[in-house]
Amino acid sequence: MTEPTAPQAPQFTGVLLYDGDCPFCSAASTAMRQLERVGIVPWDDPAAQDFLEAQFGSVPFALFFADIEAETVWAGRAAATELCDRAGMPVLVRDIVDERYERFADAIRFVSGADREVDPYHDAYPLTDDAAALFDEVAAASNRTHVPLDSR
Repeated sequence: MTEPTAPQAPQFTGVLLYDGDCPFCSAASTAMRQLERVGIVPWDDPAAQDFLEAQFGSVPFALFFADIEAETVWAGRAAATELCDRAGMPVLVRDIVDERYERFADAIRFVSGADREVDPYHDAYPLTDDAAALFDEVAAASNRTHVPLDSR
């Protein structure tokens, strides 16, 4: 007799690292759960911190989206724009997010009472070998908090 197998955890190819203390960011990250194969991990999770240290040599505070298949880490405005594209948002929305990213971030920080400044990372960066080696670990951190939409 074979033992029943545990349900397979989602295999993420992309991971969003976001400010888990920001109510707006947390709400927006929930929308990203609808994207197949995208994990969501709070910025302050130890796996996220290790990943960012390996990628940048420090732990910058910003929105990040890492894609192991594209071998790219998008940051700040570039991450928001990439996520709009992947979510199938209209070009107008993507362009507004791209052009007004800093204003949105400032407004959200003001409304939420956040006192931490966002670091000025806004580009697409090649995924470093050291960060790629930690990708599965940061993706597994998403598995700890991921709730598939069809199970709600």
